[in-house]
Amino acid sequence: MKNHFGCPVQATSNVFAGKWKVLIVWHLGFGSRRFAELRDLLPGVSEKVLAAQLRELEHDGVLRRISAETVPPRVDYMLTDAGKELITVMEVMCAWGTKYLGVTPTLPRIPPATQTPAQAPVTD
Repeated sequence: MKNHFGCPVQATSNVFAGKWKVLIVWHLGFGSRRFAELRDLLPGVSEKVLAAQLRELEHDGVLRRISAETVPPRVDYMLTDAGKELITVMEVMCAWGTKYLGVTPTLPRIPPATQTPAQAPVTD
């Protein structure tokens, strides 16, 4: 675990540390995905890096890996309740980045109907 210096904000930031983690969490906000689906949504990610970042997110309690005993084996990834709460954090960060850094969002927004109350966007 990366050092958080006793700061919950740093600890939360550490969860997102990794080139693909924010996008992985965002895409899982729409529902469960298989490994290949995530790989296809993240052009340029290697399978090795994707697998490592999925393991780290699972270790941090952000997502759950679900294996089905089928032939061929089926593995799905989905957000935990803690992971779903991070969507709210990401929405606020998105608004801040747009307002203060001028970055226009290019990814689709998670529809409010699929959000839990803890995920509802913060309004001013």
